[in-house]
Amino acid sequence: MHKQPKLTRFNENVLSKYQIYNSIFMTLPFDTITKTGVLLPLFHDICKSGFSDKKNPTEIVENFFKTYQQNPSEDEKINLLFKFIQYIERQVVLFDAIEDAAFPIVNNMDGVGTLRNSKETATLENKTEALKKHLEDFKVRVVLTAHPTQFYPGTVLGIITDLTEAIENNDLLEINQLLAQLGKTPFFKHEKPSPYDEAVNLIWYLENVFYHSVSAVYDYIKSNIFDNEPINNEIINLGFWPGGDRDGNPFVTTEITLNVAKRLKQTILKNYYRDIRILKRRLTFNGVEQVISELETLLFENSVNPEINTMLPLGEFIDKLNQIKETLISKHQSLFLDEINDFINKVSLFGYHFATLDIRQDSRVHHNVFSEIVTTLQKNGNKLFPENYLELSENKQIEILSSVSDTVDISIFEDEMVSKTLSSIYAVKKIQQNNGEKGANRYIISNNQTAVNVMETFAMFNLCGFKHNITADIIPLFETVDDLTNAASVMKKLYTNEAYRNHLNSRNNKQTIMLGFSDGTKDGGYLMANWSIFRAKENLTKISREFGIKVIFFDGRGGPPARGGGKTHKFYASLGPTIEDEEIQLTVQGQTISSNFGTLDSSQYNIEQLLSSGISNELFSNANNIMTKSDTEIMNDLALTSYKAYVDFKNHPKFMPYLERMSTLKYYAKTNIGSRPSKRSQSKELNFADLRAIPFVGSWSQLKQNVPGFYGVGTALKKYEDCGDFEKIKHFYNNSDFFKALIGNSMMALSKSFFELTEYMSEDPEFGEFWNIIHNEYLTTKRLILKLSDYEKLMQNNPVGKASIDIRENIVLPLLTIQQYALRKIQELQKDEEVNQEEIKVYEKMVTRSLFGNINASRNSA
Repeated sequence: MHKQPKLTRFNENVLSKYQIYNSIFMTLPFDTITKTGVLLPLFHDICKSGFSDKKNPTEIVENFFKTYQQNPSEDEKINLLFKFIQYIERQVVLFDAIEDAAFPIVNNMDGVGTLRNSKETATLENKTEALKKHLEDFKVRVVLTAHPTQFYPGTVLGIITDLTEAIENNDLLEINQLLAQLGKTPFFKHEKPSPYDEAVNLIWYLENVFYHSVSAVYDYIKSNIFDNEPINNEIINLGFWPGGDRDGNPFVTTEITLNVAKRLKQTILKNYYRDIRILKRRLTFNGVEQVISELETLLFENSVNPEINTMLPLGEFIDKLNQIKETLISKHQSLFLDEINDFINKVSLFGYHFATLDIRQDSRVHHNVFSEIVTTLQKNGNKLFPENYLELSENKQIEILSSVSDTVDISIFEDEMVSKTLSSIYAVKKIQQNNGEKGANRYIISNNQTAVNVMETFAMFNLCGFKHNITADIIPLFETVDDLTNAASVMKKLYTNEAYRNHLNSRNNKQTIMLGFSDGTKDGGYLMANWSIFRAKENLTKISREFGIKVIFFDGRGGPPARGGGKTHKFYASLGPTIEDEEIQLTVQGQTISSNFGTLDSSQYNIEQLLSSGISNELFSNANNIMTKSDTEIMNDLALTSYKAYVDFKNHPKFMPYLERMSTLKYYAKTNIGSRPSKRSQSKELNFADLRAIPFVGSWSQLKQNVPGFYGVGTALKKYEDCGDFEKIKHFYNNSDFFKALIGNSMMALSKSFFELTEYMSEDPEFGEFWNIIHNEYLTTKRLILKLSDYEKLMQNNPVGKASIDIRENIVLPLLTIQQYALRKIQELQKDEEVNQEEIKVYEKMVTRSLFGNINASRNSA
């Protein structure tokens, strides 16, 4: 099966099948307009030829109606465009399902980057013992976040899963029925999901995919690398943000947090119950049947009614399973031993928590909350804080924060934010009692700037009954370029603080630090954001090693390249010995969850790729991972040059007006795909600091300009070309895996750009000059990246990735055209003296609906 080249396998199993099933899909009668399926391919052709003839979206749409419709009314035009949107949304789903079904055929499941390959390499190089030793400590943590970069309703997720299976089995009748179901199932959410809804949506992946794929990977490691000896390490952890992530989301309440934790426990118990019923049918022997029956009853009762809380403590539950295993070995010739082993592994991996619910809040919110706590306690005659506390120096405040300990009564605080914040810490305690410590043992402080930000959180835990026995990791998140630069000095202050140091001792001398990508890219541009993180990791590794602390990096990098993502495993495999790598932790969101972890095959493959990147870094690392002094100087210079170009661009007077008026930025809030507001403050004025990274990056993506993924890269490379030093950069590119991974991700952002869509803007009296600035940087970056890599075309080294992107971009071309047509209509109507608000609303709905389809289509951006 894997004899043919990967691209041939892709063309035969994805492209050809899509063409066949799409032609069936186009003939299904979904609606009153029977001709939609016939007209869409014609519209697609007109879009294609129109853009190559330099026509604008309005001319293209009008030309289509003139050619294929007889004097349609305005209503008929609008109706047909909405039908096109509906069809294209479903074509995207069809393509997703076909690509998912072909995953194990297109990708070599035992090839480079898989565990089997790592094991064989270790055997060949006599490193089997080293591999075992590495896996005794090494961990990968995949953290699912609800950041709204894609959200299919649960009904559509179910259809995708069934469709994938039917396509794998070539079951034409089933495919036909599912396509008809797909045509009639609504995609669009009329109301925003609550954070609880988001959690339920993502728990679908935990239950249907991760439960099986994580345990399959763990089973493989245990049986093939450890010969079924016990491993004192889960190796793969799962994290979960919906319901715990409060940053900028006023809709996350303590009640929601507790309910999500309850739902996680209930779901894992339900999965155990299903498994134990299957085991019960096999283990019908003396000495085991009774024990299995008792456990089955317990699991059933607790999964149906979590309130009764009669589950055995986790340790006892595992002991009972081990007893069954021992009886099978000693009395029943080890019959069904693999089955019981698999079940024990699952319970060891997922406990009663399934995935760890992380709590996250912004340091600025904390700071205000803390000031309020101090003032209120002083008013109530509590002497915990001196009167002048808020005027004291940072060091003095840290000294006081280190020793504070009490159990404060939340009801004395009138401020809603104070009670919300403190009750979220009390919730941690409650979740740990119900789901085990791993249920919620991480508190992330976003936008962390100082040591005081960390110590305020530390003090809040001690004020909420933890009393210097904090059973949670306090995790600062450094996001902006400045914060990343200062990160090591912030941590040094904490490491030299006795109270905080004692806390770290109780946490096995491990400190987790989160480094954010998307806000870094928004703040400093692509190269600078990535380089700042690399440098911060080096500095934080160095300072942590000096203090005997094992630093663990948690990366906010699970999205498209513009949000710091891209080919994630390649990025991790490129980090050298100057960066601590005992654990790989990363956030994964939206379309990256469905594309990388949406099916059992893709999930297992990508978890293995992450594990293998850590293994290869430790065991099989090469000289291309080590940055020389000259490499560092070049990278520094490139980052600074691109940073200056990006900051100048960001400060252009037309930057914000362009995003506000020419892009889909303000429509993000209307898509109802996420519970979080699309900007941080409530003010009418839109300012850059309030802008969330997702709508920011997404708006550039909808314009097909992908600025955050490449802007400044061309300028930086051109500096070397202009002074005749391009060979120097080329040498760096060929000898540095880190730089190569960076450029590869930028290449992907360029591949997804399509400036013909918005070329009409170059003539715009207000924004023409600004559009040309972006376009010129795109042309420069593209030309010089091709020159750097010696490629004829972008992504030449990844033809399958390129082919997948090309098909998706081709599918959504009419959608993008309709979106631009609607945006131009809105601009026209707004100029009219007698503004027709109803008409504007119709076109705004058109923009929003097409936005939704485009978001879902761009899932392979990581």
